[in-house]
Amino acid sequence: MCGLAGYLGTPPACADGRVVLAAMIGALAHRGPDGVGIHLDHGVGMAHARLSIIDLATGDQPMSSPDGRVWTVFNGEIFNFVELRARLEAQGHVFRTRSDTEVIVHLYQRHGDAFVDHLNGQFAIALWDGLRRRLVLARDRLGIRPLFHARARGTFWFASEPAALFAALPGHARLDPFGVAQALALWAPMDPDTAWQDVASLPPGHMLVLEADGRETVRRYWDWTFPDVSAPAHRPWRDIDQAAGELRERLVDAVRLQLRADVPVGAYLSGGLDSSGIAALIRTATDTPLRTFSVAFADREFDESVHQQAMVRHLGTDHTTLGVGAADIGAAFQRFVAHAGAPVLRTAGVPMMLLADEVRRQGYRVVLTGEGADEVFAGYDLFKESKVRRFWARQPHSSVRPRLLGRLYGYLANSPSSNPAFAAAFFGQGMEHIGRPVFAHVPRWTTSSRALAFLSPDLRAAMAGFDPLALVESRLPGAILRWAPLARDQYVEAKTLLAGYLLASQGDRAAMAASIEGRYPFLDHTLVEFANRLPPQWKLHGLSEKHILRKALADLLPPGILQRTKQPYRAPDSQCFFAGDKPLDYVAEALDPDNLRATGLFDPSATVRLVAKAAAGRATGFADNQAFVGILSTQLLALRHHGRAASAVSEEDLVQTA
Repeated sequence: MCGLAGYLGTPPACADGRVVLAAMIGALAHRGPDGVGIHLDHGVGMAHARLSIIDLATGDQPMSSPDGRVWTVFNGEIFNFVELRARLEAQGHVFRTRSDTEVIVHLYQRHGDAFVDHLNGQFAIALWDGLRRRLVLARDRLGIRPLFHARARGTFWFASEPAALFAALPGHARLDPFGVAQALALWAPMDPDTAWQDVASLPPGHMLVLEADGRETVRRYWDWTFPDVSAPAHRPWRDIDQAAGELRERLVDAVRLQLRADVPVGAYLSGGLDSSGIAALIRTATDTPLRTFSVAFADREFDESVHQQAMVRHLGTDHTTLGVGAADIGAAFQRFVAHAGAPVLRTAGVPMMLLADEVRRQGYRVVLTGEGADEVFAGYDLFKESKVRRFWARQPHSSVRPRLLGRLYGYLANSPSSNPAFAAAFFGQGMEHIGRPVFAHVPRWTTSSRALAFLSPDLRAAMAGFDPLALVESRLPGAILRWAPLARDQYVEAKTLLAGYLLASQGDRAAMAASIEGRYPFLDHTLVEFANRLPPQWKLHGLSEKHILRKALADLLPPGILQRTKQPYRAPDSQCFFAGDKPLDYVAEALDPDNLRATGLFDPSATVRLVAKAAAGRATGFADNQAFVGILSTQLLALRHHGRAASAVSEEDLVQTA
């Protein structure tokens, strides 16, 4: 796990390329506190900040091929590097290190751009082919590791986080109203869009290549895909029990691969099926000592410590629990937003950042987590909700069918399903969209889109034609309507919430703020491909989520964990930002009417009313909480760069330093 940055072209006038790269990689020091490396060639620069995990002695980057013609910097891990190295050595390649990084340059020399097809890992890669004068960028299939790029001042820039781009481009940090609107409505901008003007994100499973003649190509090398329901069904499994057995074997393989490290590895333990399953597999299928970490909340609505402690006792693990309260979240939110580098609608990433701090204090650099299982095996209530709504839509006047919704969202203090009349109205939203691939997500996005009403009058006018549903559908594959309904729902979830929000704000940025690498066995791409071939009813059996996963883990977990209904990880939201009925000082400053007018993003009058509502404890629903957190986080980002380049090095500074 590391940070990377670089450019192709010419750095600012009179500035030394090494100084520019030092400024960029300095903005990523939290991603790689163990060392910095820089490589300069004619018209190209690459920089790397290292978090040492594999080959501590000789794994420094940038790293070249033996002939010095190919150079790479990368962020992440290639989990199957041992097998790849053995294969390459058998083909005559000679290695100088034990690093997974060196495998990348050898694979490229043998397979060209198809090198990425051989990688099992989580990665963002920049590769410079000095012989052909071409730059190759690649991002892992699931979008676990970030990679941003921009064109400015006649140069192509790339980095692990936008902050590194801004360090080289003073004044370039400007929020994009369209990206902000996407974040407020969809929880995150859809790749390649970002919240920043003229900054793009390389989408998951994509490569970007800049050729010597200036040609630029972007191609997708991998995607989630599902069986065509109109094609003859082919199941390589005799029954679900055989498939569950294969799933167990694949999970063991994924866990063993992702435990590869030359430093101690821990695991997060939430108390749910997914993280408990990973911890149990570490305990039973490997020789790795099991060290686990959890977050506990004082508020019982969010707390899962009873279930966490049940797993600690069951596994006999060495365990640390970090207690987090609303005040802790409020105090750390500014730091979290600075690392997230994008608007966020929930505070849930803050406790994860604080837990990563604790992991680091305990001497660990790597943790395995259960993230991804809900997307891969249909674990969220959203999937069940969509199934009920489709069932209801076949008899829209039925008073019985919508009652099934009462079985959902029981973990919420203000559940939309607790009142039958309200549930019918809330979940009845968007029934006219039943034939569209975004059908499952209409209630969620309708709720979050209410935050758009808080935009300033000028931005509301500019966004008058903004249709979040149409935007998402414009970026979906044509084949999606030939997939089963559950498959459509899973794909949309993967392409919106998973990569853009969860793996970013609750995954990569939250962990890397403390120089911790998170690993996600459920997002091993071969496991995802296996799961996508499964019949939908093996994943969502009636209204029982992750059915086949429960079968695969049945002998490893106590009944209370194995049969426990999914409770998504959540944290307190708007109540974190007040002491009594007064907003915290930085909150009051960020949401002050004068500062709202200065940034020009939000309507001061409407925002002040929302603040008063939250201060009085009346912002209890999803819409109000998401709007409050979304506005606050966006304002913090805007003010961080308003009228100045907060994290940037000026051209004058660059020249003086050079």
